[in-house]
Amino acid sequence: MDNVYFQHQGLKIINDDVLTTTSIDNSSIDCIVTSPPYNVAIQYATHRDTLQYNEYLAFSRKWLQHCYAWLKDDGRLCLNIPLDKNKGGQQSVGADLTVMARDIGYQYHSTIVWNEGNISRRTAWGSWLSASAPYVIAPVELIVILYKKKWKKTSGSGKSDITKEEFMEWTNGLWTFSGESKKRIGHPAPFPIELPKRCIKLFSFIDDIILDPFMGSGTTLIAAYNLKRNAIGIDLDTSYCALAKDRIIKECTIYQDDLFKAVNYGE
Repeated sequence: MDNVYFQHQGLKIINDDVLTTTSIDNSSIDCIVTSPPYNVAIQYATHRDTLQYNEYLAFSRKWLQHCYAWLKDDGRLCLNIPLDKNKGGQQSVGADLTVMARDIGYQYHSTIVWNEGNISRRTAWGSWLSASAPYVIAPVELIVILYKKKWKKTSGSGKSDITKEEFMEWTNGLWTFSGESKKRIGHPAPFPIELPKRCIKLFSFIDDIILDPFMGSGTTLIAAYNLKRNAIGIDLDTSYCALAKDRIIKECTIYQDDLFKAVNYGE
């Protein structure tokens, strides 16, 4: 149990490496909602985000294989990744990881385009005001929806909590909402809680087990816990586990008296 950093009721933080952890049982996870490192030189505390592209793809294949094993046969993966990137060379990240996932065994369902409206990732214009070699970069990200063996979900409670209005809006594959502030959260690459909230309500039942193998600041766990799901987060960096725990205590419906019942392995 040394790698369990914090545990409370159906919520668990695991301080471990997604590539080597043995803390998740195979065929036990209902839905994975995650945003892996983008390999765009973000200054994480532990992870090196400046791999050669072939190294990044090899890393991605390994963790995607682990997640495939952890999913139930009707489990889903909501994968938030860039459409493409131009830092370190033009790369079709979204297409490459989608093809890789299918090669591993995932079935493809759909792709949601998240219109974040953030062009801060632009690092070069190419040939300025010239057709010789301009760069084109779209201010959007993808949420690729994949599943293991069957799309129709038959396991779990069968209880959905999504409203008619939410269902009508969110089944439109263009989602528009703002990104999250790095300064406010205290993490170099947070995503807004709206992203996991929508994925969890649309693609999982109440009491399902939600996993984020790149937990970071704990946003997926906060959304899952507050939506009456069980939640597991994995992160290699102890400082991010501490950040996620603090955010969970502040932002989840965990009363102070309940904290005495929580298990704090990381302290």
